[in-house]
Order: sequence, then structure tokens, then C-alpha cells
Amino acid sequence: MGYVNDTAMVQFIPPNAFAYSAGTWTPTLASNVFSMNKTAAADSPNIFIPITLAGNSANYKGSYLTAIDVIWSNATADLTSVTTVELEKQVIPANTAAQTASAPTITIDSSNDTSAKRLTQANHTMTVTLSTPVWIGAGDAYFLYITVAAAAGSVLKVFGARAYFTKRL
Repeated sequence: MGYVNDTAMVQFIPPNAFAYSAGTWTPTLASNVFSMNKTAAADSPNIFIPITLAGNSANYKGSYLTAIDVIWSNATADLTSVTTVELEKQVIPANTAAQTASAPTITIDSSNDTSAKRLTQANHTMTVTLSTPVWIGAGDAYFLYITVAAAAGSVLKVFGARAYFTKRL
């Protein structure tokens, strides 16, 4: 019996799977495109994107996370800022143990590597690459964390994310 070692796996994460901490967000279908649309308002939502890939308790098996794309558009008015883009690794503890977490080192593509580039009125596909790719363990949970400050007229639409990984079983 053989095994799978596919180095070109991609997992789409729909925008309604994200958690949004502020603002009024509406699931919308327009011209056959699904998005989560934020009502234009001056507010500052945090966006939490769960990276939902299978982990494994054995070394070098399961999902080897390498990069994440986040796809959104902004129209009508520039956002005020998009400052934090951070990958969070949370370790699920044994019973009665405390949660622990860290922020693995990442790099962001040159078209989105500053807040000034991310806040513009444009269609954005921001690629977040792990400096050191990781095998997702059985007790690991990953989230991409993004902070946004929206101007009163900013029309923000989030279309989803893609996680790039190797699958080894």
C-alpha cells in the first residue's frame, strides 16, 4: 500500500467562516460572487481567519502549512489602516492545563507588505508566507489575525482565504 505526498494542496476558507469583532457584516451574493460585506462605517474590526487543515500526532504527517492568501476588495474610500497581519498558533492543552500560544514568523508579499499598500481602494490578494513552514500537530490550531480601521465611507468586501500546504498521509 502506498502513501500520499501531495506538495500542491490548497484549501479554500470561505469568508463566512471568519470571525469579525466589529462592524455590520452581511453575507452577499452579487454577480455569482459570494462575499462578506461590511456596512460602510468608521469602525475597527478584528478579523480572525481559522486555518482549518488536518493535523497529525505523528511527525512529518498530515498538513505542512506554507502560505495563506487573503482576498478582499475596498471601494469608495481608503481604509484608515490595516496594521496587524499576524499568524497565531494556539496549542490545545491537556485537561486542566493552560492554553499557550505563539506567533510564527511570516512575510507578506511586496504588494501588501505595508499598511499603506493594504488600505487602498483596490482588489487585494495578500499572500502571507510562513518563514518556517510547519507540520500541524494534533493539538495545534492556527488563525490569521488582521486588524482593520475603516473610514466612514470604506466599502470592504471579504471574499475568502486559501491555505497552501503539503498533504502527507
